[in-house]
Amino acid sequence: MPGAYTVRSDGTVVLTVVVQPGARRPGVVGHHGDAVKLRVAAPAEAGRANRAVCDLVASILDTRPSDVTVISGATSRHKRLAIRSVSPASVEAWLATLPS
Repeated sequence: MPGAYTVRSDGTVVLTVVVQPGARRPGVVGHHGDAVKLRVAAPAEAGRANRAVCDLVASILDTRPSDVTVISGATSRHKRLAIRSVSPASVEAWLATLPS
């Protein structure tokens, strides 16, 4: 899924996600156009859903939550995340396992 992520010149992976806050069952839904759809239980208030998204992505990619930051879309369901300390190959492998 080439459109879901890009790699910056410093090696940081930028992942595009669509988030459903306040979900009963948090987790990864699958592909959503050129993004990855995620569900988080946290409500979309006071940045709680953003923190939950960073925690979820960090746990999936086996990195620290502090290595995942929201770089755009902080108040939107459509977000871009910067992920440090993870290889593009591991992101590509994870994306390949997601349902369509």
